[in-house]
Amino acid sequence: MDFSFLTRYYTMYLTGARNTILLALFSVLLGVIFGIALALMRLSKNPILKGFAASYIEFVRGTPLLVQLYIIYYGLPQVTGMRFPDLFAGIIALTFNSAAYIAEIIRAGILSIDKGQMEAARSLGMPYNMAMKHIIIPQAFKNILPALGNEFIVVIKESAIVSIIGIYDIMRTANIVRGNTYRPFEPLIVAAIMYFIITFTLSNLMRMAERRLRTGD
Repeated sequence: MDFSFLTRYYTMYLTGARNTILLALFSVLLGVIFGIALALMRLSKNPILKGFAASYIEFVRGTPLLVQLYIIYYGLPQVTGMRFPDLFAGIIALTFNSAAYIAEIIRAGILSIDKGQMEAARSLGMPYNMAMKHIIIPQAFKNILPALGNEFIVVIKESAIVSIIGIYDIMRTANIVRGNTYRPFEPLIVAAIMYFIITFTLSNLMRMAERRLRTGD
């Protein structure tokens, strides 16, 4: 195998890695925000909010990410009348997808907290929303941190699909290098190694965070 092409294309790979990390980071951060809202809606006693959240989650989990990406990429300009950057469309699609899975993770984390916690907070005069914000959700996040870390890793790997709409992530870079160098194999090996380095580093960071939380407990 010959990897001499890296001397010419390594900056493209670094740019692709940067875009991949940005995609995953913004998608997970926004996914957590929307996921919390969806989880609270699913736990709500309001049948409309509960039904909307359940329908959204089931739709997203029941359809391929590729279809969702196409709907956002081609449908958003038609609905808004504006043309958005490809990176923006990729972040929106990954966010909507990730939010559904994160919502279920957060909902499970909230349900894992003993009901006595909420009852104690309410008995002290705390409103439901305040008790959820300051008592329940912080404890739930400590329980679901490993699952959120896994979701981050999944988003990093799934982000490779955005290369089909022209976003210069790691996978798009690998395909360009394959076409330019006529080497069908080696550029993919470099992409695989870069994905592994990113996910392995993230896994170690998450384990460190878990250990610090356990020490705090």
